[in-house]
Amino acid sequence: MNDVSTQTASDAGQRASGSSFYAAMRIMPREQREAMFDIYSFCRAVDDIADEDGDRGERLNQLQNWRDNIAALYAGTAPPQLRNLARAVRRFDLKREDFVAVIDGMEMDVTSTIRAPDFATLDLYCDRVASAVGRLSVRVFGIENEAGLALAHHLGRALQLTNILRDLDEDAGIGRLYLPREALHEAGITTTEPAQALASPNLGQVCLRVVERAERHFAEAEAIMARSPRRTVKTPRIMAAAYRPVLGRMARRGWQAPRERVSVSRAQFLWILLRYAIV
Repeated sequence: MNDVSTQTASDAGQRASGSSFYAAMRIMPREQREAMFDIYSFCRAVDDIADEDGDRGERLNQLQNWRDNIAALYAGTAPPQLRNLARAVRRFDLKREDFVAVIDGMEMDVTSTIRAPDFATLDLYCDRVASAVGRLSVRVFGIENEAGLALAHHLGRALQLTNILRDLDEDAGIGRLYLPREALHEAGITTTEPAQALASPNLGQVCLRVVERAERHFAEAEAIMARSPRRTVKTPRIMAAAYRPVLGRMARRGWQAPRERVSVSRAQFLWILLRYAIV
């Protein structure tokens, strides 16, 4: 098992520091910030297992170790390496099923190489690897329950679909193709071999379907955040503001190779922080 949860919250923050989420988490009060770092550390650990090379059976065993330790945490016998996460669970009433859902999502990547899932399977994957993390996060943010669950649903999916489009070539390099089967077939692309699918002149039609779905989720998330107390949605607003322009820039760039990687510049992200970090 990857024992990253043996780290202190400070160590977890250091682990997060290479990600775009780091600055958004840093603006939070200390107790919330440390809880988010511990959630992030858990997510990184299971994600690393999913992305490792090596025997599938061994990686499934590692994920099962995480299931067992999460079960022990909720039974009141948390192993030492989960002591910080256990504190966050108690303080913010984090739900076991959301941690398990994240592990289930990573298991989808380990059990078989995902290639052209149907829309229902893709949505389930997004729920597990992204919206479940959102459900943990909104409890830490202090968002009212119904609004928080809805925000996690929509923003998690919006961010994950954006990641899928951004990482097309990277995922293809390890044999994965997350573009939905129905959209591929509608565009006349019948292969599920990633390199061949991404070389199709009709790839843009497929990606447009995913962009449209992501934009609908971003719009729903924005509406929820507009109705919520500003102090509770500072961090998700920063993430939405950082990701949504990337989606638009990719759509304007187009989808034919070579696909230049799109990201938010440091200056743009600092402006986003200044805009949303102050209540």
